Amino acid sequence: SPPAAAFFYTPDRKGERPAGHLARFRGFLQADAYTGFDKLYGERIIEVACWSHARRKVFEVHESTKSPLAAAALVRIAELYRVETMIHGRPPDQRRAIRQEQSKPLLASLHGWLTAQLGRLPPKSGLAQAFRYALANWTALTRFADDGRLEIDNNRAENTLRGVSLGRK
Repeated sequence: SPPAAAFFYTPDRKGERPAGHLARFRGFLQADAYTGFDKLYGERIIEVACWSHARRKVFEVHESTKSPLAAAALVRIAELYRVETMIHGRPPDQRRAIRQEQSKPLLASLHGWLTAQLGRLPPKSGLAQAFRYALANWTALTRFADDGRLEIDNNRAENTLRGVSLGRK
């Protein structure tokens, strides 16, 4: 069936809210690493993480520290987005094939690089925390590369909801 999006508003972020909304849902759920979703993931609901969230953590460190290491990480993440720009609008089978050829090697290289850099950083530094976030969510962050129906991030959904969030404030 065609892709669809559903938005359910709740006044808070309690984990019981998504559990109720998604009680009969089966499929992929793309989101940040919100702990309210953790109990949902398994056979019925497959976690797909958002590269925009992972990138934002690195970007914030770069903005505040001008770290060359953070800048290098941003360049590597931008390479993934370059591939996504190139395949935008293509059928899922083509997206998957190109991701397998181009994104998978980039992801493998990035994983090794993040792991190596993490060993050189002070454990409590902001950049170490950002790198640990990406590595801790690696399986869900890389799932998009194996399925052409999935997106690299959930920016479209978040941008659609931004008006609700701004209006609430």
